[in-house]
Amino acid sequence: MSREAMEYDVVIVGAGPAGLTTAIKLKQLDPSLNVCILEKGSEVGAHILSGNVFETKALDELLPNWRNENTPIKTKVSKEKFLFLSKNSSLSWPTWLLPTVQKNHKNYIISLANLCRWLAEQAEKLGVEIFPGFPASEVLYNDDDSVKGVATLDMGLDKEGNKKDTYQEGMELHAKVTVFSEGCRGHLGKQLIKKFNLDEGKNPQQYGIGLKEIWEVSEQQHQEGLVMHTAGWPLDSKTYGGSFIYHAENRQIYLGYVIGLDYQNPYLSPFDEFQRFKTHPSIRKMFEGGKRISFGARALIEGGIQSLPKMYMPGALLIGCDAGTLNMPKIKGSHTAMKSGIVAAEAIVENIKNKADLSIYEKKFKDSWAYKELYSARNVKPSFSWGLILGIIFTGIDQILFRGRMPFTLKHKHADHEALKPASQMPKIEYPKPDGKLTFDKTSSVYLTGTNHAENQPVHLRLKDPNLPINYTLKEYDEPAQRYCPVGVYEIQKEKFVINSQNCIHCKTCDIKEPSQNITWVAPEGGGGPKYGNM
Repeated sequence: MSREAMEYDVVIVGAGPAGLTTAIKLKQLDPSLNVCILEKGSEVGAHILSGNVFETKALDELLPNWRNENTPIKTKVSKEKFLFLSKNSSLSWPTWLLPTVQKNHKNYIISLANLCRWLAEQAEKLGVEIFPGFPASEVLYNDDDSVKGVATLDMGLDKEGNKKDTYQEGMELHAKVTVFSEGCRGHLGKQLIKKFNLDEGKNPQQYGIGLKEIWEVSEQQHQEGLVMHTAGWPLDSKTYGGSFIYHAENRQIYLGYVIGLDYQNPYLSPFDEFQRFKTHPSIRKMFEGGKRISFGARALIEGGIQSLPKMYMPGALLIGCDAGTLNMPKIKGSHTAMKSGIVAAEAIVENIKNKADLSIYEKKFKDSWAYKELYSARNVKPSFSWGLILGIIFTGIDQILFRGRMPFTLKHKHADHEALKPASQMPKIEYPKPDGKLTFDKTSSVYLTGTNHAENQPVHLRLKDPNLPINYTLKEYDEPAQRYCPVGVYEIQKEKFVINSQNCIHCKTCDIKEPSQNITWVAPEGGGGPKYGNM
């Protein structure tokens, strides 16, 4: 049976900063365009997680009068610190010696989830239709293999795929142009990159996992507007990563840790490294007596222009972190994602009105300030494959002396999952038990995410080979899924590989780091997953 179909000029998959910006710009350029956004979260912002120190450059272009509106952009950065940590001490790095790319004095500490909620209001005022709780689960194609649109997921299926009493068939949404803005490691974007060979000639993509908590602290511990980063302990010198500590409004601190997913030791647990980090004497004092009120985690895309795929294909565009526009040394991706959305909207209008080929999107993006940013940042991430100290020295030379204009481009040599070494070659890591005051376990942490998935639905974490985790990965790598997942989705119980899919917070780490690429993340039933507040 054919499904019910709706026709639009433009269908956008994902209500993050890139997708919402595209929709707003489209309606600004041509109010007659019929535009809709599909969002898998239960509401706009429910699945949005970011640090976030926000650079307003793209927003200034999109909505120049935003400062006169009641936006969630309120806390201006007033002070910066950078610490190098050893196990028991710290060294403060002078901020005047930081590369310009890492200075934040004109930026704001915000909740990206709340910014997306505000952008959604602006989009709806312009006539954009937004459908939260409707994940796009399938790409549709025309007879000539061009993208026709997407289909939403069938609702009300049990674990075996049989129809329940609540069954509701998915809908098809057809468009002249479909825009994929699913964020990092989008599951449809991943399929499109493979189908159209969009990564041909590119370096393997690079990722990190970002973990974040929000704390309420006392007035004495709070310095509104302070931005602080650290490098070093608890990670070893071969593992890329570091922390962010942002003092937001209302005595809240956004505390987070990012670890490159090219780490080697299968015994490493990003969640437990984050918890251990908080016990450092220089960090502990900021949070003792405070209250943790939120937790979340999300993969970040860090490959830069070396790994940026071709961003257009017949009938569709890839934008934002679905393509990989994050500026790694800036530790920011929202402004570049939004700029990619502005450029995408301009290209789409030219395509619809003047029949211009969608390849103009990539030409326009390469002429933009966002691409110039990515070009000047291109050598930073690969230099850390030499280790922390050499990476920092090289970054200083590259970003301060040469301003990112060195006459060569370093390459990413392998995908993150290929970096993992067999368990027999690596030391075990013993993590301290959580105290329930400063450090916590995964169970209490996933509770804070508000994560929920409908009972008795098909498992959205699919194994290509169900026997591989026990027969190979457990023996070779001591099954690292038990540790790289930040919320305990994967367990070994009595020689069985157990998937607690109801815990999944859609971070996509398993899809990235599984050493045999045996786990595929697909969209679960609509509205499932985390329900982040002001992350």
